[in-house]
Amino acid sequence: MLEQPQRESTYGRLARELRAAILRHDYPDGVRLPTEAELAERHGISRQTVRRAFQDLVAEGLVHRVPGRGTFATPRDEQYLRQFGSVDDLMGLSLDTRMRIVTPLHRRVDIDAAGRLGLRTDRVHKLAFLRLHEDTVFCHTAVFLPPGVGKLLETVRELMVPEAPSAFTVIGLLDRRLPEPIAEAEQSITVAAATPELAEHLGCEPGRPLLRIDRVYQSADGHLVELAISHFLPEHYSYRVRLRRSGR
Repeated sequence: MLEQPQRESTYGRLARELRAAILRHDYPDGVRLPTEAELAERHGISRQTVRRAFQDLVAEGLVHRVPGRGTFATPRDEQYLRQFGSVDDLMGLSLDTRMRIVTPLHRRVDIDAAGRLGLRTDRVHKLAFLRLHEDTVFCHTAVFLPPGVGKLLETVRELMVPEAPSAFTVIGLLDRRLPEPIAEAEQSITVAAATPELAEHLGCEPGRPLLRIDRVYQSADGHLVELAISHFLPEHYSYRVRLRRSGR
């Protein structure tokens, strides 16, 4: 059973906004981020709240703090690394990556995917794409959708054309079209060997261990709306989660 989503904290929301600004290159090398005092005044929050948001970004490696000078975005090398801890982080992939369609959106019979989506039919909509950062492929994702949900995307031309590049995320497209927004996802992480097809797409040798990330997305009204099965090169994936003691 999926747990009810928790309300986003004030510092979590600020961290998310700053993270998005950094990924948009709003603060290139040498440009200081706003100070704690400036952000506290701008958002009407305490400096302690701002400090907690900065602590999250420091822990993620997105910013570094220079005593006496301020907080700066960490220069990024050629290796692409993203950290995912929320549905918003996944939607934020459109900020600095592109997807390239390898299997256009189409209808097919898939008993396993239909079962995982709780469908009474064996038919689903499927598409597959590569996720790229600056022309470097780091992820292959196969997406399965209930028929009614898939129909909502049939007018998106970029999903129907092989090799078509776009700045979308599928959950972002769905979030704007579903009657209720996407509220949460259940995720499992396992290891899988690269098949010859995956190896060709990801530019690695067949049999290489990959991270397989399965996510089942649920809308706010409790409907399962998407199954996404992604295979990542391990050096390009980082997962973060906040753990709290019960009763605190």
